[in-house]
Amino acid sequence: MRLEERLGGRRRLYWAAAALAAVVIIGLWIALRPSPKGPGAAPSIPVVATPAKIDNMPVIYDALGTVTPLASVTVRTQISGQLVAVGFTEGQEVQAGAFLAQIDPRPYQAALDQAQGQLARDQAQLAGARVDLARYALLMRQDSIAKQTYDDQASTVRQFEGTVKLDEAAVETARVNLSYCHIVAPVAGRVGLRQVDPGNYVTPSDTNGIVVLNQMRPISVLFSLPEDDLEAVLKGSRGNAKLPVAAYDRTGATKLAEGTLQSIDNTVNTSTGTFELRAAFANENETLFPNQFVNVQIMVDVLKNVVVIPSAAIQRGAPGTFVYVVNQDNTVSVRPVTLGPSAAENVATLKGLQANERVVVDGADKLKEGAKVVLRPPAAIGVSSAPPGGVSPRSTAAPARQ
Repeated sequence: MRLEERLGGRRRLYWAAAALAAVVIIGLWIALRPSPKGPGAAPSIPVVATPAKIDNMPVIYDALGTVTPLASVTVRTQISGQLVAVGFTEGQEVQAGAFLAQIDPRPYQAALDQAQGQLARDQAQLAGARVDLARYALLMRQDSIAKQTYDDQASTVRQFEGTVKLDEAAVETARVNLSYCHIVAPVAGRVGLRQVDPGNYVTPSDTNGIVVLNQMRPISVLFSLPEDDLEAVLKGSRGNAKLPVAAYDRTGATKLAEGTLQSIDNTVNTSTGTFELRAAFANENETLFPNQFVNVQIMVDVLKNVVVIPSAAIQRGAPGTFVYVVNQDNTVSVRPVTLGPSAAENVATLKGLQANERVVVDGADKLKEGAKVVLRPPAAIGVSSAPPGGVSPRSTAAPARQ
């Protein structure tokens, strides 16, 4: 048994020595093999890059606006009476002075006739009194009547003259009231839904009126901007300059109309910290409708000859706002940048980049400082490399507030 124990102990020793030798060999192999971080060992990352361009960049402010007619009139009757006729179709375009409604004119025609009859009677009395006054003047010169009699007749003439003036005013009032029976459009525009039907008795106190008339061409949009933007807007509008304004639909994808800034309110709203503006639009195709909500963009300035890159190149992280710049040896460097305003799919960089430096616009999620890259054509990943000179004034991001 002692011999077998000795042989078993030697076997265990041999196996331990063999395991130790295997561990040493594996360790040496790992230590001496080429490092995967050595030059040329790491695979290149495919990216799409585009050069920075020198271009002009519009400074555009975004806002929410409400389409507001330049003239919105609730057509009401100015007299009381029965509505006997309506001369418009709901939704119809009418010109200023077009016939809209008719109030029963017969009571007002009778009032006019009565006033004219009273005027004629009092004019006849005035004429007779003047004849008597002339006769009394002759008799007084002949010392045939007392002066008191002449003075009484002169007073009678003056009374009749006052009565005639009152009658003339009554005739004019009756004539005006009669003209109010024929209601016409005060401005050109589109009529809305009829608020009252023929046969109803209408009065000036009716709050809804007969119909609402809105001027459609031209039309305006009211919108507000933060008070921090006031200086830039005032600077851009000095010298009667007309700042361009564009109106987009609720989604911001479709441009509805183009116009110009018409006026700026004279007060900042202290409760909201904003000031109100009005933009005018020709609205020839009536794409803007009263009380419609629209997205408004006003271009207050244009930055000349700035470095412009695609918005897709902008990265945000620990260094702040940065881009990956492709070096001559096809490695990338992290470059912090200061952004300016943006338009379409492009953004201006105020600091950090030079013209023609290549920036990564796709594939940046796997990059880090010094990473090796291989450039791929834009069509392979679906990124447009169109130069920024063709940007539209439609902003995709809020402009920098400087």
